Amino acid sequence: MAYEYKYNPNRNADWNYGGKKWRLSRSKLDFFMECPRCFYLDNKLGTKRPGFPSFNLNIAVDELFKKEFDVYREKQEPHPIMEKYKINAVPFQHEKMGTWRENFEGIEYKDTETGMTISGAVDDIWVTPEGKLIIVDYKSTSKDGSITELSDSAWDQQYKRQLGVYKWLLEKNGFKVEDTGYLVYANASKDEPDFGDKLVFETTLVPVPAESDWIDQTLDKIKECLEKDHLPEIGAKCEFCPYREACGKKLQAIHKQLQKEKPAADSGVAGTIDALKKKYQ
Repeated sequence: MAYEYKYNPNRNADWNYGGKKWRLSRSKLDFFMECPRCFYLDNKLGTKRPGFPSFNLNIAVDELFKKEFDVYREKQEPHPIMEKYKINAVPFQHEKMGTWRENFEGIEYKDTETGMTISGAVDDIWVTPEGKLIIVDYKSTSKDGSITELSDSAWDQQYKRQLGVYKWLLEKNGFKVEDTGYLVYANASKDEPDFGDKLVFETTLVPVPAESDWIDQTLDKIKECLEKDHLPEIGAKCEFCPYREACGKKLQAIHKQLQKEKPAADSGVAGTIDALKKKYQ
């Protein structure tokens, strides 16, 4: 019998804020930036948003990139894309590299000010002849034209914060890190004559300022948020909070109407629901 995932709205308390297994991951930190209320419901109350299917093609590209760069890591030689873009570095070789790349492990640091443990799993790290590290993340998509720089889109700004968190974590662990990181971006062409069992990619190297000066103040805000006993504000562009609010109001209205009328038959219930549906359409 095939495994069937069932959504669980009540997470084990060990994985909630204050629990022995809770950590503030890079993605959770970004989650707070998106919507403090959804973040609170997830990390404090243990009810996360329903998930969505993984981007399996993107994961496949990531895995292949890792294998490819590991070949040059072993040889301690620059990858061809590093030579193409004149990056004077080689893939970083370190005993903890496997842990740093592993989801649910990653690079860790316990912040003394907030007491929270922050973690993040990197895709890759390069190192310059001077010993400074360069944060690298693999991305894949399919867009028109060459990808040479970040846009102002929410996704691209998230990538910028992502590299900033990795820089902050490495610096907290005692490493010197370059202010500029890179996205190794694989862009699949839609202009080929046919599929032919393959995708044709253009791989570019996109520089990203790895800014981390916003992180300390954000950690203070997260700590304050999680210590509250009431719901924080809704994120300005959150789609989930308005959905929950609208559903809650409609369900409460149906419940109150049914309690008031106490219909004796299914037809009465159906009629009440139909009337309320018309009211909210």
